[in-house]
Amino acid sequence: MVMKYLQLEPESNLPDISSMKPFRTVVIVDDKPTSEWQAKVSEWLVRSGCLYMMAWGKDCSSWDDSVDSANLEEFNFGDIPEDKFVMTTWHEKDSLSETFWFSKHNAFHPAVKLQNTVILHISRNNREKELLAGYAGA
Repeated sequence: MVMKYLQLEPESNLPDISSMKPFRTVVIVDDKPTSEWQAKVSEWLVRSGCLYMMAWGKDCSSWDDSVDSANLEEFNFGDIPEDKFVMTTWHEKDSLSETFWFSKHNAFHPAVKLQNTVILHISRNNREKELLAGYAGA
């Protein structure tokens, strides 16, 4: 299993993370981005190989909708093959540690084994050590 922490400031450029595919991601939203950039990030996640997205933080339910829309758009609003379907959840009533626990113990894709995890931190402040330790302890 490969674990990756990635901090992105809102409106920043998106790096290539396709080497992680297929992967699950926990999107931690500390700094709320514009809806346009959020849509761009959602498309990037889908194209990069994210197959299970869990969102936590500011307005996290909007990420569920955004990634679902990006997944539908990727297949021109037609049928999505089972091995390309992105599972999405949001965790507005859960603590971050509960969300990490969910990711480690319940976020499994029905058709593809997900061995890699990306913690995508939308923030102007890097919390890599803290968040990786929190995930490891979940």
